[in-house]
Amino acid sequence: MKGPHTKGNRVASRYEILDFVGEGGMQFVYKAHDEVLDRFVALKTPKDATAEKRFHRSAVVSSRVNHPNVAKTLDYVEENGRPYLVEELIEGFDLSKAILKEVDFLDPFLVAKIFHHLSKGLAASHHAGVVHRDLKPTNIMVTGKYQLTELKITDFGIAKMAEEEIVEAAEGGDITNSTSATAVGALPYMAPEAIDTPRNVTLKADVWSLGAMMYELLTGFKPFGSGLRAVRHIVEGKYDPFPAFITSNPQFSYLSSELISLIESCLSVDVNKRPSADQLVERCSLLCYQVSERFVGTMKNINHGKWGFISVPEQDDVFYHVDSMYGTKPIIGEKVMFSKYVGGGADRALPVVRLKHL
Repeated sequence: MKGPHTKGNRVASRYEILDFVGEGGMQFVYKAHDEVLDRFVALKTPKDATAEKRFHRSAVVSSRVNHPNVAKTLDYVEENGRPYLVEELIEGFDLSKAILKEVDFLDPFLVAKIFHHLSKGLAASHHAGVVHRDLKPTNIMVTGKYQLTELKITDFGIAKMAEEEIVEAAEGGDITNSTSATAVGALPYMAPEAIDTPRNVTLKADVWSLGAMMYELLTGFKPFGSGLRAVRHIVEGKYDPFPAFITSNPQFSYLSSELISLIESCLSVDVNKRPSADQLVERCSLLCYQVSERFVGTMKNINHGKWGFISVPEQDDVFYHVDSMYGTKPIIGEKVMFSKYVGGGADRALPVVRLKHL
């Protein structure tokens, strides 16, 4: 295990360390068992003394937010001078590991569902007066993979610490390894005012970050690129045009067009022209998107370049038509992700999305 703990260690006489979950730029994360309430929790502790000074304030900030689309802060304890934040344990992966590494982009149905749920979580935090400041795919936890059984924004408290690291970097302060990792990871999703006036960002900075994430999910590309080259594009609000494939298929264009409009409103350089999180929730609630179960199968054949079947382990083959494919058309033998519906003789797939070769 990394960090200060090994399996079997106890914290505050009630939290038994079971496993090492991972680490961010500022914290170690462990899976632990709460022996008092008999439940599994995520136990977070800072990586260095600088972060320790801010951990309690971060716990106070995160505890204000209570919503199904936000990871809940459960407790805060200190032992031997080391602080610990106890959070709801989410048995899944962050959005980057759960989905983005396996697809070039997501179909509009899944993007709409993610957009809707994250908007609701963000609105709840904004009602509590909390700016996340560091929204990015690694701070979105997913269970159920493509089923998106749960979507939760995490690290609200840690984001308050990240804010101070980012501000220090923006104002020319000392650059440490943690500061560098925090700033670089946040940059592709950072609002222009977070670069120009980092101490004066508002709730609308989170709206920009959410829009940047949704652009990436829908297109497969970060809107402003990554690294320091992205700074000028962000400040100017210049992102690449949406690829033609997003709206070229009539089966998806009605929803894709609505998503593009929403994303463009989020990525307005003028803060006053961006919608609030509440307005995003309202607009997302009007989107018509399916929430059917998703499956993974293999392209089995194609007939006359138009239709064929997808083989699914331990299930009957599923019929597809190329008009039901979103984006890059897969070839025979490639893996695809899809929903299916009852059809004449065989279930029919819609949408069909090609998976990456891993």
